[in-house]
Amino acid sequence: MKSSLLVFATVILSIIGKTASAQTDNATLNIRLYPIQTITVNPTQKTVNLDYKTTADYADGVSLAQADHLTVYSTGAFIVKVKSAAATLTGAKSNIDANDVSISPLAGTSNQLANATYTARNLSNTDQTIISSNTGSVNKNFNITYKAAGSQKYVDKYFKTENPTVYTTTVTYTIEAN
Repeated sequence: MKSSLLVFATVILSIIGKTASAQTDNATLNIRLYPIQTITVNPTQKTVNLDYKTTADYADGVSLAQADHLTVYSTGAFIVKVKSAAATLTGAKSNIDANDVSISPLAGTSNQLANATYTARNLSNTDQTIISSNTGSVNKNFNITYKAAGSQKYVDKYFKTENPTVYTTTVTYTIEAN
């Protein structure tokens, strides 16, 4: 019995010793989310031509709808802004005011974002908000319609030495966290 008590005591001391030597510590786990916004102009629509070919075009203006023109990715609420490189579209012999051109956004034809707000704007060389959303988006598409002036505004802007006479600017779309 003495040997049983000795074995029992050894086992108890061993258990107590292990319990007494056990230690714990903690680590903090953080999931850190950073803002990510990307915007892409449809690669097949990098050049937008508003062609005046008829008397009706000069009278009524010309518009061109670009389906799924912009694709946006955002980790949270965002705004999309538009601006032109300058206050005018530059031609070889003359200029056209950028604000003669309106930019009108709408939900894309595919992969639409629900609950976005769309505001048509005339081009300017300062940023103007055209799309805003209170939610994030994963590769959502937006249609853009470009429309230039009518009312015979450009009837004296054609020059025979250039066929067609071209006026140009760079249109820049910017996405920002909102």
